Amino acid sequence: MNEYVIMLAKLKSLKQHQGFMKYFKNTSWLFGEKILRMIVGLFVGIWVARYLGPEQFGLFAYAQSFVGLFAAIATLGLDGIVVLELVKDDSRSDELIGTAFWLKVMGAIAVLLILVIAVRFTSNDSYTNVLIFIIASATIFQSFNVIDMYFQAKVMSKYVVFANMISLFISSLVKIALILIHAPLIAFACVVLFDSFVLAVGYIYVYRKNNLTFNIKQLKFKSEVAISLLKDSWPLILSGMVVAIYMKIDQVMIKEMLDDNAVGQYAAAVRLSEAWYFLPMVISSSLFPAIINAKKISEELYYKRLQRLYDMMVWMAIAIALPMTFLSDWIVDLLYGSKYSETDGVLMIHIWAGVFVGLGVAASKWVINENLIKNASLRTTIGAILNIILNYFFIKMYGIEGAALATLISYFFVNYFSLYFYKKTKFCFYQQTKALNLLRGLKYDFWS
Repeated sequence: MNEYVIMLAKLKSLKQHQGFMKYFKNTSWLFGEKILRMIVGLFVGIWVARYLGPEQFGLFAYAQSFVGLFAAIATLGLDGIVVLELVKDDSRSDELIGTAFWLKVMGAIAVLLILVIAVRFTSNDSYTNVLIFIIASATIFQSFNVIDMYFQAKVMSKYVVFANMISLFISSLVKIALILIHAPLIAFACVVLFDSFVLAVGYIYVYRKNNLTFNIKQLKFKSEVAISLLKDSWPLILSGMVVAIYMKIDQVMIKEMLDDNAVGQYAAAVRLSEAWYFLPMVISSSLFPAIINAKKISEELYYKRLQRLYDMMVWMAIAIALPMTFLSDWIVDLLYGSKYSETDGVLMIHIWAGVFVGLGVAASKWVINENLIKNASLRTTIGAILNIILNYFFIKMYGIEGAALATLISYFFVNYFSLYFYKKTKFCFYQQTKALNLLRGLKYDFWS
């Protein structure tokens, strides 16, 4: 009873703490937006998939995945670095935002030029390539997310959330309208471009509302700032490209090795399987400050809280995976209809990758805190290569279910098994193994 009284007293004191409430409100806005995006996005996405059918939906998913392989070049790994620099020195905001903006514009143009070469190595027809370039053009308007960086640094994400929600609302209405008027596939590709344009306009509006000095003509490019930013960001560009290959290559290989229908069946399962992936990210981001603070008290408490986080990730993933496994055929038929008859088999396998996604998200925070980023990049690179090899053989042998199995094995390797082979990460492997031991049970008191 005394423990609950103490906890209530702590909560009351936190409510009166201005710094805590500022970060809590900021996180709450972000969490709320992700929940809304998941619900609306899943609902509208399923409706679009039902309307297009497996073949056209597969072609749409392939075009998005193909662009996604090169999207890291457009971002240039600048986001986190620019936010950090803005936090360090707010007076440099104009030169940092201006330089980052023009770097991103150049990155987007580079993506389009690379795609001109890349599509020549595919079996795509001209219609597929048109879809790819329409979707890829959206990266130009994504340059305006430098405004998001400004608000992140100011811990004022609610303004960006407003812009994101308006964009989501308009995009959803447009997609529903396209379905009702029986629009062709190319119209849905144009919506991807339109979404980026609307979001860019939203970003400019919220920025001008809070900083009347904003003017695109005043976004100056400073070469010395650009060189400094790129020196820090180039490892992140490479890492982003590896992660993109790791995440997107399966759908590209299915298209090349099978057909559009197979991509559609697979993509439909992946949309359901990955819909909840934001939860581990939000939970880890919310709890990790408490884990880091525990290290100041004692190593024992630090690793005890880390163990509880791993436990939480495993049990949450299993709580989602078990019912999805046994009810996959019913869920797929209910949501997508009888046309997606092959999707349930993929979903039964792919949903279990979430166990290792959760462990990987939790471990990534620990990796950053322990300064083991190079090791993480190496493991991800090996995982991407493994994923390509497994997809090549498994798709040949088992079709789209083979691609799901390749994803599960590569996630298992990168986020869990590979930790055993490096001295500094071996203890993390043992903690994750302990979390996977379901007979051990789960202790809910994270704070002890």
